[in-house]
Amino acid sequence: MTDMERKEYMEKMAENLPTLRTKLNMTQEELAKLIGVSRSTVIMFEKKQRQMTWNTFLSLILIFSRNAETNKLLIALDIYNAELEQILEGN
Repeated sequence: MTDMERKEYMEKMAENLPTLRTKLNMTQEELAKLIGVSRSTVIMFEKKQRQMTWNTFLSLILIFSRNAETNKLLIALDIYNAELEQILEGN
């Protein structure tokens, strides 16, 4: 996967983060604790004032892909696909 592709995935995640988080009835604070960042960092991701790291993106994928509703949304928004699934599985 190229750096440009990674950047596109991270941008799509940031753009849709409020919706995904809301689908799980999760506050910014709760999500921040799960992924090991501050609430203000989550706010900056959501406002596109800060770019997330690839590790943060993968942490978010792990959270949202484990819920049936948000997993479907990840796929529909082209944030999560078979290539990323293989990366997470270590293949």
